[in-house]
Amino acid sequence: MVGASRMSPQAPVVQIEYCTQCRWLPRAAWLAQELLTTFETELGELSLKPGTGGVFVVRVDDEVVWDRKEQGFPEPTAVKQAVRDRVAPGKSLGHSDKPAE
Repeated sequence: MVGASRMSPQAPVVQIEYCTQCRWLPRAAWLAQELLTTFETELGELSLKPGTGGVFVVRVDDEVVWDRKEQGFPEPTAVKQAVRDRVAPGKSLGHSDKPAE
């Protein structure tokens, strides 16, 4: 039997590229945990990619959804919403999905 938890080959792939020189691995790992917890059945893979030069970029299927150099460091809610819009548009993010007042 093929593993029941195995994802479809078409399941979205998320990549978080982070700067090793800046010591941003803990931040990248924390964001990865947040995304994997939120999208536990929607994602096929999530990877952490070491980089340099101050990079902190989140991609879904090679599409940049967050770039620190353009948008600053992301709040988890903003990244979750950007990922949700691409992988599960109808999914509610609960309390973190409420608009700011």
